[in-house]
Amino acid sequence: MRQPKLSSIGKFKWIAMVLIAGLVWEGCAVAPVKLSIKDSDQQFAIDTILSTTSRQAVTFEEMLDDLAQVKVVFVGEVHNNAAHHDIQARIIQALQTRHPNLSVGMEMFDHRYDPVLAQWSAGELERDTFIQKSHWYVPRAGWGFDFDLYAPIFETVRENRIRLVGLNVPGWIPSKISRGGLDNLLPDERALLAETIDTENEAHRAYAENVFNIHPHHGIATFDYFYEAQCAWEDTMAQSIVRKMGDAPMVVLIGNGHIIRKFGVPDRVRARNQASFRTVYLAAVGSEVDWDYGDYIWVTPAAGSRSGM
Repeated sequence: MRQPKLSSIGKFKWIAMVLIAGLVWEGCAVAPVKLSIKDSDQQFAIDTILSTTSRQAVTFEEMLDDLAQVKVVFVGEVHNNAAHHDIQARIIQALQTRHPNLSVGMEMFDHRYDPVLAQWSAGELERDTFIQKSHWYVPRAGWGFDFDLYAPIFETVRENRIRLVGLNVPGWIPSKISRGGLDNLLPDERALLAETIDTENEAHRAYAENVFNIHPHHGIATFDYFYEAQCAWEDTMAQSIVRKMGDAPMVVLIGNGHIIRKFGVPDRVRARNQASFRTVYLAAVGSEVDWDYGDYIWVTPAAGSRSGM
């Protein structure tokens, strides 16, 4: 089933995806065939996994040994890059063999959808029914990207009966904040967000403002409102992770922009419960990254390709 890929993104969500996905763009036909490191002549080929602590390439098993020691593993993505979802599924599968009680949290679902996700994990829903019940293609409710992109993840979850939970805010709320601010939400809408929303991180704010200023704003009232929406989004996902992780490790699947330099969702999780975590930033050849983008940087094919793994 192929549907319009951005049916549910909405103006704020689309701009946030483009802007807060970071200043790193996927490669095009004339781009180099390797990943570049900013302010360096270093370049790396597809399927290289870099430890940013050692600044050396590591094997998948070496990375996995480290990931298996922490409570939360954030695996980023560019949403329309099929190779990224192949890698996410591979990490989930590998960690589940070490932690049979592993859970998976996904940005792609509103945090109220857990009953539907539990039915999928239990093998109780067929694919088309799951798409319908999760409102995957419903504007302002579901995710909207081609479901086939995420199929490797969903198949891995169902085959292994892995607990699956939603993390995100209801789809209509960020655009309302970006037009009128947090103070103008209705009380029942505010209750759907994190209790505490931090807008005081100067490094995060500067990053968001930089990318906001170099792109069209598409009706967003002011940067302040946009930033409130971004922080509400990220703090709500962080609160969802903390509330739903339980005693078992969790893999979190989330856009790269929410984990870059850790000041989006990861640090907001740590501020709530000091959970140990690692971040895996997936970066396509033809793009450029800094060493501080994540704990690991995995070099991937550009969008439109699959990893072949």
